[in-house]
Amino acid sequence: MSQIKACIFDLDGTLTDTIRAIAHFGNTALAAYGMDGVSIEDYKIYVGDGRDKLIHRLLKARNADTPEMFRNVCAVYNENYEKDWLYDTNVYDGIRELLERLKENGVKIAVCSNKPDNVVRFVLDSFFGKDYFDAVSGIIDGMPTKPDPYTALKIAESLNVKPEECLFLGDTNVDIFTAKNAGMTSVGVLWGFRTQTELVQAGADYIAPVPNVILQLV
Repeated sequence: MSQIKACIFDLDGTLTDTIRAIAHFGNTALAAYGMDGVSIEDYKIYVGDGRDKLIHRLLKARNADTPEMFRNVCAVYNENYEKDWLYDTNVYDGIRELLERLKENGVKIAVCSNKPDNVVRFVLDSFFGKDYFDAVSGIIDGMPTKPDPYTALKIAESLNVKPEECLFLGDTNVDIFTAKNAGMTSVGVLWGFRTQTELVQAGADYIAPVPNVILQLV
């Protein structure tokens, strides 16, 4: 492994614990159209590819994935979520300490998420302070989403580091595939939404059971 100069983190399930919030907003939107909610365990499987795919998966689970219902449920989801982006959201234990240690050691830190860019920036600014990260990128309309490597590579370019000098860290196979597509070293984290089996099967280069393990990799 090349000398690591940057760590690029996923957001949900990696830096912040948001699964209860996502389930709340998703089930509220389903209930608005008379559908039963989905369990948190199922949400852990459905998330990771952005809001639109999440809503499609929720509706498929209720045999209601039509274009009209998708638009309706998305509208309710967005309306409620935009009122309180920090609802039932917390930073995972050990993350703040990890980020501080990385910064102290001169390692650049960045975030690459499939959430909307404005939401990603609001959440990070709220929990960590403005401009805490060296680069931040969520999704803007028309931009490819993970596992497409576009955003990860743009982040590396903006940090003036080579892909092989980056760790890409996340809790789902989407993150592992993103790292591989970008030519970065992949780290699957176990404190998020998915299982070690999924991360290993996706081909993670390393598995991190707790945040401070990442310091050993760097």
